[in-house]
Amino acid sequence: MRPIIGITTYVLPATFGVWHDLPSALVPYDYVAAVHEAGGRAVLLPPDDQDADVLARLDGLVLAGGPDLEPGRYGAAREPLTESHPERDAGEFALVRQALELDLPLLGVCRGMQVLTVAAGGRLHQHLPDVLGHEKHRPAPGVYGEHEARFEPGSRIDALMGDDVVIHCYHHQGVADPGALTVTGWAEDGLPEAVEDRAKRFVLGVQWHPEVVRDRRLFGALVAAAEP
Repeated sequence: MRPIIGITTYVLPATFGVWHDLPSALVPYDYVAAVHEAGGRAVLLPPDDQDADVLARLDGLVLAGGPDLEPGRYGAAREPLTESHPERDAGEFALVRQALELDLPLLGVCRGMQVLTVAAGGRLHQHLPDVLGHEKHRPAPGVYGEHEARFEPGSRIDALMGDDVVIHCYHHQGVADPGALTVTGWAEDGLPEAVEDRAKRFVLGVQWHPEVVRDRRLFGALVAAAEP
């Protein structure tokens, strides 16, 4: 039986035939395909802040990318360019905290890495150009920034990435303080690009988008860790 991997979703207006702007639970299909091609069975998880009981039916979890986190969750005031979705935050923080307690294999992608970081007591930069002085992590609407990352020797992400260290980013926020997590990857400008919890079976956050290239290294490692 394939490992069942939950993927968190957006809530956005969508069009279905003659029906326009219906509130919908969605996620780019790249996430589903990446899990499928890695040998897992994808299940989509709409935001739900009632409980995290669904994790008992899952073998692994992907925290997908998406909008900014509510800054109050890491003790900051909202800055002008921050756009958050509190209902998604509520559902995902319930999931990530319970997943960590259960030692459920977990992969955080872009926003997902930020959720993981804040759940571990960390903080975020709300607009990277104000901190770094450039927009290379989100160069233009719909255009991924391409970087060569460096990884801590001996870390999980270093072993997974090997010699191919090109990553594709699209984000305007980033990790300022990893909290209880360990930073194990950095962009050329020093921004954290990977975090890990070494005390857990498999807890990895990456600031880039491995799903767009169907990266079997990362999704394959998640699925392998989730084998029942």
